Amino acid sequence: MPLSGAKFLDVLTWATAVLLGIAALVELFAPGLAPGLDAVIILLAAGASVATVNKQLPLQNVLFAAAITALIGGAAHGLSERTGIPLGPLTFVDTAGPRLFNSVPWIVPLLWVIAIFNSRGVARLILRPWRRVKNYGYLLIALTTALALAFDLALEPFAARVKHLWRWQPTKLAVTWHGASPLAFLGWAFVALLIMAFITPSLIRKQPGAQPPPDYTPVVLWFGALGFFALGVGLAGFGSAVAVDAVLAAVAGVFCWRGAKW
Repeated sequence: MPLSGAKFLDVLTWATAVLLGIAALVELFAPGLAPGLDAVIILLAAGASVATVNKQLPLQNVLFAAAITALIGGAAHGLSERTGIPLGPLTFVDTAGPRLFNSVPWIVPLLWVIAIFNSRGVARLILRPWRRVKNYGYLLIALTTALALAFDLALEPFAARVKHLWRWQPTKLAVTWHGASPLAFLGWAFVALLIMAFITPSLIRKQPGAQPPPDYTPVVLWFGALGFFALGVGLAGFGSAVAVDAVLAAVAGVFCWRGAKW
């Protein structure tokens, strides 16, 4: 029996997720076996993130939202390297790869797409019991921002201390999280909120009728990313980062389980 377009996209998305998982395990436990595997992982994760949303919405809407996300997120990192605003002073390292327009490494905009799209998918599952609440849209934006911030908390030690993609410069604040000051996370939350404000109109499902069943692909991708970061920092000996990742995953997991049972 031939696959419908929706079924084919679903199979393709899950196949990409499986390939992503295999590539991530190879990168963690056999580093250097396949040069450039980091780039493959990011491309697969970004592709799966976009394809997941495309299962619910027209492709042009999804690509527009992805472009806005990449543009705003990439610009925020580029401005931060030059001015220290809004994320704080940082310097990109050559290991981050080629730069777009001699400004931001190409992986950075894709990291924002992965973070925002999958955080939104997790937020949708958590908020299923409140789907018909009047302020659901605002709740979705706020929870997506919070989950994107959790994603960044897990990402920073891995990106800065394990992969050495960027370095945070010292600030007047003595407290840091593996080099990143609290201002970096406040800036990340602000940028995530700004992105959601711009892309939400494009991601609203306008077709009438019953809501589709929950899609667990973004949940797998979001938790998979946290697991990938946790294993990476764990193998590098950063136990505090592993503990924080575990707490973040446990809290989000409880609420996802509640939403899935609704």
